[in-house]
Amino acid sequence: MILSGATVVTSLDPVRVTEADLHVVAGRVADSGGGARRDCSGCLVVPGNVCGHTHLYSALARGMPYDLAPPQDFLQILQRIWWRLDRALDEGAVRASALVGGMEALLSGTTTLVDHHASPNAIDGSLDVLEEALRSLGVRSVLCYETSDRDGPERARAGLAENRRFAARVRTETPPLARSLIGAHASFTLGDETLAACADAARALATGLHVHAAEDAVDERDARALHGRRVAERLAEAGALDDRTLLAHGVHLDDDEIAIVGEAGAWVAHNARSNMNNAIGRARIGALGRRVALGTDGIGADMFEESRTAYFRLREDDPGAGADWPLERLAQGASLAASVFDEPALGTLHVGAPADLVVLDYAAPAPLDERSFSGHWVFGLSSRAVRDVMVAGEWVVLDRRLTRVDERELAAAARVAAARLWERMDGIGAHDFEPKGGRR
Repeated sequence: MILSGATVVTSLDPVRVTEADLHVVAGRVADSGGGARRDCSGCLVVPGNVCGHTHLYSALARGMPYDLAPPQDFLQILQRIWWRLDRALDEGAVRASALVGGMEALLSGTTTLVDHHASPNAIDGSLDVLEEALRSLGVRSVLCYETSDRDGPERARAGLAENRRFAARVRTETPPLARSLIGAHASFTLGDETLAACADAARALATGLHVHAAEDAVDERDARALHGRRVAERLAEAGALDDRTLLAHGVHLDDDEIAIVGEAGAWVAHNARSNMNNAIGRARIGALGRRVALGTDGIGADMFEESRTAYFRLREDDPGAGADWPLERLAQGASLAASVFDEPALGTLHVGAPADLVVLDYAAPAPLDERSFSGHWVFGLSSRAVRDVMVAGEWVVLDRRLTRVDERELAAAARVAAARLWERMDGIGAHDFEPKGGRR
């Protein structure tokens, strides 16, 4: 396959731009080769975006009716919204949400999703449902189940078993588009035994732990009150913090914890729009080091929008932050996915890299080169420019349409699943879990 006539961005960090045909052979970028030709004249070809932390199950919550008293803090948001929704999920809703989330990811130029899943009443096999749905669309994914003690020890054990089962399956079957992490919710819903079991599973299966860390102050208050240490200290002492660990949010990590995370070499997924929506505070992005990726925490999968919002939010605190910052963060998200897939060149368009790429129909109104590209990304480019998307050498979006499924039919089926999900939620009250360390 040959993509001809485009301006090709082969790397986001550092930015490398070239004018050349791009060859794809056997699912990878090649230096030459024949085959079908796709005219990309006047277009920009960039590496596919990676969403470093999401919750696909939120895809059916858009416009969801809400009849309880309005949440007044983050814990109440969990108790009254998300911990009700996840208990209402069944296999059909899990599949529908994955299809919707995967569809919207591809159409916005996101080729890899790092998902953190929870469905306490439909645990067994839930990761297979996600993997199969995303594979049917052609989305690359890194999946885990959110182990937690909030729904009792039986479901905690079942969640960990689901993580282990899926991780073992991925190791033996090696599906081309899916990998696994061990999922855990957050310190304040994890007892010592469950946290230790999650860490043990990650070590035994040679993978990382994907866990919310200091997203809200309640996580830190609970860790101090119940365990006599802060969240990152607790994770480190449990053996749950190393260079494969993915910490979501990290908003309330203090200086000592940031040092611990840095020494461990752990990844941090920054979710700017979710942090703003939940009013949980601002992560100290400048202090968290280089291994900071961007996620959406379930607010879609448009990484153009996420990266731009995160950058503007950062500029409020650091007017000196350059426009290359969002590109560096997206490149780190790709490095995270590359490490999980053992594909070092993933997230680039260098020769030998997996051919995960996006063709942007973008008529640059000013010169576009290596020095100016970041300015175009922040102030001009958006997902509305996405024309074509390729994952592992296969076109999964052509001319702004999915190639494998009819998106209108998919959306229509999802509306039916969402209506059923909302109806089940009507019979589910606010979750009664309270942190053992207290609410305040």
